Amino acid sequence: MILYDKSLESFQKNYIGYVALIVIGQSCLGSAAAMYTLKNGTSILQMIQLGIVVGICMMVNVAILAQLTPKTVYNMTILSVIVSALTIILNLLVF
Repeated sequence: MILYDKSLESFQKNYIGYVALIVIGQSCLGSAAAMYTLKNGTSILQMIQLGIVVGICMMVNVAILAQLTPKTVYNMTILSVIVSALTIILNLLVF
């Protein structure tokens, strides 16, 4: 929790700068996850994965545009990165 608290505090202090990086970074990571998902075909399973990745990445962008609290944006960004990374790993190793 110490790492989380320190990084959240830094995020809150430099919110505007981090938001610009988050929009670019999570959008690129989400699009890479979408690419690897679609690379394996267009079955129902891939479409569900694609919908989850796109939905979570869109929620982060909406949270930023809606000016939600920095903690909410931070937590949603962590969720977005985890889901996108897991999707990439899943599609590289399993399918």
